[in-house]
Amino acid sequence: MKNITFLLFALLCMSIPLQAGDWTIDSAEDWKRNVTSVKEAKLVDGFVSPDGKSATIETRIFSTKNKRTAKSLTVTQSPVWQNWNPIENLGPSNLSDAPVLLTVGPDNYWIFGRYRGGQPRHQKEKAGKKPTAKPAFQPEKATLEGFDIPLQTTPFPNQFNAPGGLKPGKGGYHAWQSRDMKNWVHHGSVTESFSKWVTSAEWVDGKAYIYYDFPNDQDPHVYVDDDLTDGKPGKNMGLAVDDPSHGSDAGFIRDLKGNMHVIIEDWSPINASKRSWDSPLAGHAVSPNGLNNFQFRKPAVDNRTKSTGKTATYKHPHWLKEAPKRFTTNIATYEVHEPEQEAYGDWAAICIGGQYYLFGDYDPTGGHQMSVGWFTSSSIDEQFTWCDKIGNGHPDPDVAFAEGQFYLATQQQTDYVSPGPWVEKVEARVGVDTDQDGEIDQWTDWTEIKESYDYIKGFSKQIARTPAQMDLSKLPAGYGFATQLRLTDSTENKSKPIVDSLTISFED
Repeated sequence: MKNITFLLFALLCMSIPLQAGDWTIDSAEDWKRNVTSVKEAKLVDGFVSPDGKSATIETRIFSTKNKRTAKSLTVTQSPVWQNWNPIENLGPSNLSDAPVLLTVGPDNYWIFGRYRGGQPRHQKEKAGKKPTAKPAFQPEKATLEGFDIPLQTTPFPNQFNAPGGLKPGKGGYHAWQSRDMKNWVHHGSVTESFSKWVTSAEWVDGKAYIYYDFPNDQDPHVYVDDDLTDGKPGKNMGLAVDDPSHGSDAGFIRDLKGNMHVIIEDWSPINASKRSWDSPLAGHAVSPNGLNNFQFRKPAVDNRTKSTGKTATYKHPHWLKEAPKRFTTNIATYEVHEPEQEAYGDWAAICIGGQYYLFGDYDPTGGHQMSVGWFTSSSIDEQFTWCDKIGNGHPDPDVAFAEGQFYLATQQQTDYVSPGPWVEKVEARVGVDTDQDGEIDQWTDWTEIKESYDYIKGFSKQIARTPAQMDLSKLPAGYGFATQLRLTDSTENKSKPIVDSLTISFED
């Protein structure tokens, strides 16, 4: 793909005195005030983006009354995160139902799902030939880098059985482990048949918290498992979230203070049976331990239309069937809203440098062509805003950081991978006016800058972000500073570099 570049130039013909602090452009007003000409670019909602494949914008020079020393240039991009690329179905080929991902640390990745046994189907015999019997698969001893336990080959490519994986299954979800997101080792059961509706998993103090609905689409319960390799479910802690609304398919995420947050479907404003068992409303509750005492806060997502003041009913298919001791009826009540509402659910959460993202089902109005949709917020305690959608079909997704990038797994045939919200390519240089004549006397070299991401020890879904930053400590002190950015749209997806803000920080 031919690289397309555009330059963000600092205009040196005008100056604005900068009294103290850093120089920052980050709001719509800032961009409009400081940009003097725009060619094939657009300024919308505080972001600068190319209108086509190339663009040039010019900004005013910023000057200071006193001589100052620049420390760094930091550039941020839009958090919309459209930088996703399709890949073949992630994980073991014999994993079925909705995948659940869990990153324990570098080279230690887990995926949970139901185990679909049997051998791979053989190719059909050529026409006119009598089918021949195929010999049963015979496992052999195997070795795999990163695993120092006995392994056996399986009939499935890039899959192996560990000792735990040879134990009889319990009818629920199973665990597979990988060191590279390509080869998978099966360790056996992590839940039982009554707890087969697994929705989410988190890592807490060396233990896996595996959340499941009981009954399906109602009230998250939890297992605590301190050994995912033994082929046995951990300790079933029972009910975790006593949700007063109908619906669940919840996603869990632990914040950096150790509190556990749940984002949960709230079916109170919709007939979920007609909308893929999703809802325009997502509840949010918090617990200090992730096991109980979840307290509900304001919704994380609230895209309800207008209430009519009327109520109606529908049948919940799982209450009496799976939990007759807990439920005396299968009739659910909801508040009727008009016009038709978009619906979301099967939530999964991740946080990158304090920016939270929610991924889930997206069932739009009209044709109801489902896909993965996602929302973002700079605080998990604030309402999330819509970003975008990708793919086709009922996804029931999960998201995780592994091998230095982000994986979006679905129950469809296509999954996705992303290097992160940052979109390449961004090169920058900064100039300084050393003699207060309104002209740049010295420029730094062009330097590519980009964000990078890393694990945070002890956390699965909290990811560290290193900003896209350029060191300016070798630039001489001066009275004025200017920045140039050179952006290259090098992606083959719909994403492009969209500048949110730029900041020059100073030593004083």
